[in-house]
Amino acid sequence: MSPNEWLAIGMIVAFFVLLLIGIPVAISIAVTAFVFGYLGFGPVLFNLLPSRIYGVVTNYTFMAIPLFVFMGVMLEKSKLAEELIDVIGHLFGGLSGGMGVAIIFVGVLLGAATGIVGATIVTLGLLTLPTLLRRGYPKTLATGMICASGTLGQIIPPSLVLILLAEILGESVGTMFAAAMVPGLALAGIYIVAILVVAQLYPGMMPPIPAEERAELSKRQLLYKVMTVVGPPVGLVFAVLGSIIGGIAAPTEAAAMGALGALVFVACSGRLTISLLSDVAKATLVISAMVFFILISAQVFGLAFRGLGGEHLVERMFDWVPGGEFGALLFMLLLMFVLGFFLEWIEISYIALPLFLPFFIQMGVDMVWLGILVGLVLQTSFLTPPFGWSLFFLKGVAPKEVTTLDIYKGALPFIGLQFLAVALVFMFPSIATWLPDAIGW
Repeated sequence: MSPNEWLAIGMIVAFFVLLLIGIPVAISIAVTAFVFGYLGFGPVLFNLLPSRIYGVVTNYTFMAIPLFVFMGVMLEKSKLAEELIDVIGHLFGGLSGGMGVAIIFVGVLLGAATGIVGATIVTLGLLTLPTLLRRGYPKTLATGMICASGTLGQIIPPSLVLILLAEILGESVGTMFAAAMVPGLALAGIYIVAILVVAQLYPGMMPPIPAEERAELSKRQLLYKVMTVVGPPVGLVFAVLGSIIGGIAAPTEAAAMGALGALVFVACSGRLTISLLSDVAKATLVISAMVFFILISAQVFGLAFRGLGGEHLVERMFDWVPGGEFGALLFMLLLMFVLGFFLEWIEISYIALPLFLPFFIQMGVDMVWLGILVGLVLQTSFLTPPFGWSLFFLKGVAPKEVTTLDIYKGALPFIGLQFLAVALVFMFPSIATWLPDAIGW
């Protein structure tokens, strides 16, 4: 190998070392790129950097990020989740395992409406975990359902993961949203089927809500609650996604409509205050700034890695992997899964994926199919011990009798179910590609 290729390897190793000692992600990416790029080429390599940064900050699609974040934070801080849990819990409470099914449904709705994993899991943990334990649900099963439900927002559009993957893969956001619809809902369906099967095999494990408790709401009251509580966020999500997938509006335009719709929804519910608006604006600014800081730092990393010949190094590495195109794809997905034990999805997306992407483009792999496979694997990074963020979020609000080991054990079966979803999409690519093809994307 050439000296520059050794520097490319050293740059990746140094990046992981900085992360492990606690340096923030964006700074780790930028520092390693500047240092090793300078060692390889001197300052001349970074003459292209200003134009790359300008391309990020003026990217019209990226304007959708703060708008979708605003929409999600507004709905989250308006206590939407609390009402959804109450209404959907009553809808499914008569089933064995009905509370588990309700939690997955709430995860789907909150995932589509907010996409904020931490907020969803904290809310579900505070409101449902004590109730589930009191009703006799095993600690591992209860915590696993909550963690898995909270991660659905990472694959069900509109999702920041899908927006950034679209940019990396060179596909439109609408195409990625359309492609993720069926796999995301199929994953939720797999969770629900698994819960109902376990409930049938072990009836005492997930008992239904007692009839007298469900009788607190009459059928008419329940129907009214469904229309007023579930209807508006579902309608907002359908309007946003429908306008993007149907080609009526660009993602940024639809995101603006979603942000305005969330504001109107909260105002009509009588919860909009200056304090709430201030909190939402601050949270949106912090989250958006974090994402854009990483995006800009990733431009430095990509420029240095390519300049040092890293792409050729990756191509030669794939020559060692048996099985051709599919073997290489399995290798990349497995590597991303392992990285998910230690890194967050955004780091994997902007560091690992671009390293391998030129090889798959050369092999003629369908980028939409590849993107959904990557998105499903990235979702597992929220559940994998020891650093899965979903596990940390839940541990922070769980009762004292729920240990970290209980949460880890509870997540494992749902990681297996996620692997099932990945396997189905891998073996049947049309699960991800038929909807974009059907609507002409």
